[in-house]
Amino acid sequence: HVQLVESGGGSVQAGGTLTLSCEASGYPIGFLGFCMGWFRQAPEKQREGVAVANSEGLATYVDSVKGRFTISRDNDNSRLYLQMNGLKPEDTAVYYCAALLYPKCSELLGLESIDFGYWGQGTQVTVS
Repeated sequence: HVQLVESGGGSVQAGGTLTLSCEASGYPIGFLGFCMGWFRQAPEKQREGVAVANSEGLATYVDSVKGRFTISRDNDNSRLYLQMNGLKPEDTAVYYCAALLYPKCSELLGLESIDFGYWGQGTQVTVS
C-alpha cells in the first residue's frame, strides 16, 4: 500500500534552518505523474499548501515562503524534500507530505480543502 513518511521536523530559533524529508513507497516509478507537495497546519488554523512540485520538478510556493523555502523531489528514490531557511515563528505548524493526482499542480495551493491523494502523518516544526 502507499505510504508517505515525513522526517526532519524539530524546534529551531527564528532565522534557523530545517530540511524536511518525505519517503514515499508503494507506488511504482517514483510517483511520476503525481503532484507532490508540502502542506502545513498550525493550531486552530486550516491546513494550507506550502509548496508543490510536478514530476518535472516545476515548483510553486505560497507567497509567505517564497525566497525562503525550496521544494525538491528525487523521483528515482521516491523522495520529496523541503529546505526551509529563515524560519519565522509563523512557520510553526505540523507539516504534511502529500502525493496527489491533479491536472495542474500549482492550483493545489489555492484549493480550500483537499480530500484526496496520499498523505503522511506529519512532522512538527516549531520556531521560537
